[in-house]
Amino acid sequence: MAGKRRRKLKSLAETISGNKRIATKEKREKLELQTWSDLPTELLEVIVSRLTLEDNVRASVVCKRWHSVAISVRVVNQSPWLMYFPKYGNLYEFYDPSLRKTHSIELPELNGTRVCYTKDGWLLLYRPRSHRMFFFNPFSHEVIKLPRFELTYQIVAFSCAPTSSNCMLFTVKHVSPTIVAISTCHPRATEWVTVNYQNRLPFVSSIWNKLVFCNGLFYCLSLTGWLGVFDPLEHTWSVLSVPPPKCPDNFFAKNWWKGKFMAEHKGEILVIYTCSSENPIIFKLDRTKMIWEEMKALDGVTLFASFLSSHSRTDLSGLMRNSVYFPKVRFYGKRCISYSLDNCRYYPRKQCHDWGEQDPFENIWIEPPQGFLSFTEEI
Repeated sequence: MAGKRRRKLKSLAETISGNKRIATKEKREKLELQTWSDLPTELLEVIVSRLTLEDNVRASVVCKRWHSVAISVRVVNQSPWLMYFPKYGNLYEFYDPSLRKTHSIELPELNGTRVCYTKDGWLLLYRPRSHRMFFFNPFSHEVIKLPRFELTYQIVAFSCAPTSSNCMLFTVKHVSPTIVAISTCHPRATEWVTVNYQNRLPFVSSIWNKLVFCNGLFYCLSLTGWLGVFDPLEHTWSVLSVPPPKCPDNFFAKNWWKGKFMAEHKGEILVIYTCSSENPIIFKLDRTKMIWEEMKALDGVTLFASFLSSHSRTDLSGLMRNSVYFPKVRFYGKRCISYSLDNCRYYPRKQCHDWGEQDPFENIWIEPPQGFLSFTEEI
């Protein structure tokens, strides 16, 4: 009797053990058959949210669930707007190239001013008659005053929004062939500080200089293509031993030195050279080799070029990527002139674009707040 019970228990134990092995094997086989599409939704959202717009779109075609997750975390950046400064009156127009729509608003606060620079949605403006300079946000109508300063043949830039404690203003002025005067200020200062610096390499400073703030430094592209660098923390100025970008001989025509633009993108310095009907050439500064490297592609980046300040964007919608948008709108405000690096051509075609002839104070690109759709008054 006892032997029979032991045999039954042994058989039961073997059955249980066999069932466990089968269950474990089935579980292992099931895990092996699992794919990326079986990822938990929470984990999938984290992964997809870190993708670029282009990769997000690719991920959205994997399956219905991935499509739903990709759409839910997809971020499409807002493009800058092109702001026009009227010769008369206080009615200012803003052109949105992504929607091909023009907005207008009365800004009497800007009467008698000249635009100097834009960054982070703020305008830097100058009143020549009173030598007054101030910040103005056209989207919120905020004003931040600055100490009096006389601008002559020079341009001014600032590092970040004036509401930040790190904001600094910078300008460089020609004194002699070997000396420049650099003036700096910040929004809470009572006066500008001006210091003369020696040029070790040729540097011609004028109103046609291009200024950009990148990685804590102010970069200044001179009239002839040399690059000066000012470190606001170390208070040092140097002209980099980088020869100017090499352009084809046919670029050096009338006003070639005016048709240049400079922008910053994720720590890289980019320069756009234009010349009349020729296709633009884009160069990137290679700090390792100390050369300007011609770019044949922008890897999804869009550049918005204007004389006083230029901007870069990624993750823009549709056809705007891999292009340069210039400060001119045609066809009754319906089409901004752009150049596509993918197709190596201007849009619209058959247009002559002598950017050196354009008034540098006529317009400027400015960044609206994320999600900003329009002013209360539109056209």
